[in-house]
Amino acid sequence: MSERFEPDERAAAERLRHAGYSEADVQREVTELEQKSATAARIFDLRRIIGGLFVVYGVIVTIAGLTDGDAEIDKAQGININLWTGLGMLALGIFFLAWLKLRPAAPPAPPLPPEAVSPEGEAPRGE
Repeated sequence: MSERFEPDERAAAERLRHAGYSEADVQREVTELEQKSATAARIFDLRRIIGGLFVVYGVIVTIAGLTDGDAEIDKAQGININLWTGLGMLALGIFFLAWLKLRPAAPPAPPLPPEAVSPEGEAPRGE
């Protein structure tokens, strides 16, 4: 069963076996580590970080655009650049957060039960 593990997992599994742990203990430990890794990947999804930063900065720049005086607008040739940039940043941030909500990261695949794994360590293929 250890043949289906990645090289780092295989080395960790061998260390656990030599320390007196059974195959079931090793499998349970690997499953727990895979679940923790998948959870960390969902928490630190880049869409969440990018979307959140764009929303925060978009709010700040939009507020700056709303409070700009005539002198600042005249410097930008009559365009309230802070307002338009802030609104664009807000739209982009909301897009990233909506994308995260509508298409969340895929949950990890459930591990195969021991009886579904062939003696060579591979899952049986459909015929």
